[in-house]
Amino acid sequence: MAGLSFEKKRAPRTVGYPAAVPVRVYGPGSASVDGVPVAAAPGEEIQQAVLNRLQNLAISVGAPIHATVHDDLAGCVVPLEVSADGSSRVTGEPVRLAAPRTPGTTAAAAHGEPGAPQAPVGPFGPPPAPDARPVTAGPEGASAGTASGTGTASGAGAGTGAGAALGLGLPYDEPAPAQTPAHGFDAVAEEVLGDGPLTETAEGAELLAEPMGRINEAVRAGRVDAAAELAERTLAEASAVFGPHHAEVLHVRELSAYIAYLADDPVRACRLSLELARLRRRTGDGQAAYGNLQSAATAWRAVRDPEEGLRLGRDLIDLWTDLGAEPGPAADDHRPLEAARARMVRLADRAAKAAQG
Repeated sequence: MAGLSFEKKRAPRTVGYPAAVPVRVYGPGSASVDGVPVAAAPGEEIQQAVLNRLQNLAISVGAPIHATVHDDLAGCVVPLEVSADGSSRVTGEPVRLAAPRTPGTTAAAAHGEPGAPQAPVGPFGPPPAPDARPVTAGPEGASAGTASGTGTASGAGAGTGAGAALGLGLPYDEPAPAQTPAHGFDAVAEEVLGDGPLTETAEGAELLAEPMGRINEAVRAGRVDAAAELAERTLAEASAVFGPHHAEVLHVRELSAYIAYLADDPVRACRLSLELARLRRRTGDGQAAYGNLQSAATAWRAVRDPEEGLRLGRDLIDLWTDLGAEPGPAADDHRPLEAARARMVRLADRAAKAAQG
């Protein structure tokens, strides 16, 4: 789907926000974003609540939000960028917070600002090399490597970007926009924020251009509930006119899945995306199926209930395995599949502990 980048289209609307929004994670249930308190919902990790707040800010301004995350839980300061589609990436090397002063503190350290961000020295060793991936623990007990100094992820299932640096253990699978075209929810977000065509076909433009424009406006304004209602009505109308497998209907389904993700309904977003991937695979469109599969994986990583996560994860892995066995982009990228299998182990462990409790 055609679309323009967030930076080119939305940068003028970032006026009023600092170059880097200050973020502070104080403890398991308390944080602040730009001085505004953030509290985690029941069963939600505080870092996820912070990412949600930053995502809402990005949606409100229509451009990526840059933040400096002072994370007392992870013990580091992380430069972060969060886009309106929910994706995030570390834009520099995380810096470990200096340990509190003790009688054994060196004279040089004693003369510093206690508690200020410093490069790891002494017992932590020298600063990591550019290709090193320090390890932090995710909420499901998994090890997840932070990004390298370039701010991009690498390694099978370990290079994880912003989520890992914040202790979330979320795989950062999105390719760098300058290197490859956008896929999955990234592509949908660029279309929503851009000024490209709103429909796939000439006949679709006549029927759907106006409602699709209204949906996009609602998303850009942060009115995701209204956008979801509009998308449902538009999908029903398009299906009745064109049939359930028409390109325009699949297009609206993609938009509906993305809106469900923005509306914090990752289960629905994952199911819609998996269904789309199956339909696209049956029609032989491996590229589009891969994009839908990436969307499903993004949504699945936000599913909090372990039992639901296991059910959706099995469908995701089965479909990814089948698509990876065929010629196409899924066959060239096994990292997300390996990361999904690792998360399934963690989900199974969480489900077992919940059953015992």
